[in-house]
Amino acid sequence: MQVWRALDEVPADLGPTAVTLGNFDGVHRGHQAVLSQMVADARDRGHRAVALTFDPHPKAVHDPEHPPVLITGLQDKLDRLADTGLDGVLVVPYTLEFASQTPQEFVRRWLVDGLGAATVVVGADTKFGRGNAGDVATMRAIGASMGFVTDVVDDACAVSETGRRWSSTWVRELLDDGRMREAADVLGRPHRLRGVVVDGDKLGREIGFPTANLDLTGGMVPRHGVYAGWMTVLDPRGNARAGTLTGERLATAISIGINYTVGAENLRIEGFAFDRPGIDLYRAEVAFDLVEWRRPMLDFGSLDGLKDALAADVQWSRDVLQVG
Repeated sequence: MQVWRALDEVPADLGPTAVTLGNFDGVHRGHQAVLSQMVADARDRGHRAVALTFDPHPKAVHDPEHPPVLITGLQDKLDRLADTGLDGVLVVPYTLEFASQTPQEFVRRWLVDGLGAATVVVGADTKFGRGNAGDVATMRAIGASMGFVTDVVDDACAVSETGRRWSSTWVRELLDDGRMREAADVLGRPHRLRGVVVDGDKLGREIGFPTANLDLTGGMVPRHGVYAGWMTVLDPRGNARAGTLTGERLATAISIGINYTVGAENLRIEGFAFDRPGIDLYRAEVAFDLVEWRRPMLDFGSLDGLKDALAADVQWSRDVLQVG
């Protein structure tokens, strides 16, 4: 899948396209179902399947005091969009100037002239253009004048087995509750945190549980506590030792929250790869894929109490991940 971050990066010979637009936060199973159907329909017509998305999220621009909590960072969103079979994604830098375009100006510049839309795929509740003045009827009328077909998505494919519609709101509810297996069911995969490994206070190393401390760059922080999950090196970023592990899933006990036992005050996200306790991941970009929540963050009263709790966490994580 090609990724373009400006209209002048879109190939001139892209050809006719089916285009959809949205934020696609989480790229959950509802998004996946709709996009996969769109890709299949585009293939049948001999068209390329393209999505237009925004960075930053529009709400962060219109209400900067209350930015939305995003389930996925941009890179993970693009990776998940690629999994649907899309041929390309245009990432639009969202600004107040961009938002000031009329519906007609937006469609002409970005969808027709920019992406060569022969078909525009929208949801029944789609709004676009200045003041959200455009809706499905607007898109149909513009399409009739500009020469493209408007397809309205059937939401039937975006409804779960329980009858609830797949949604980013549902995912956030589950993550806030620490219900990771249910969140993974809605997402179609475990929830991922992405970041760069930075120096910590070395306490874990001193007590026999050396951790990779994550400087978070993407992913919604779920309920604080201890998790079982997988750590993957995505980019060693010059760390040759981390480079030997790139792409390998490492069974990991993960802690998210504040270490009350040692009087800490700041949020920490750290993982102990218990079968690789001596690995050096400093500066590497890694992902934590969270499988199951175990317990909240607690004050164990002493370092010995903390060590005992961590040992129990590791054994529990082994059982959950079915390793060793």
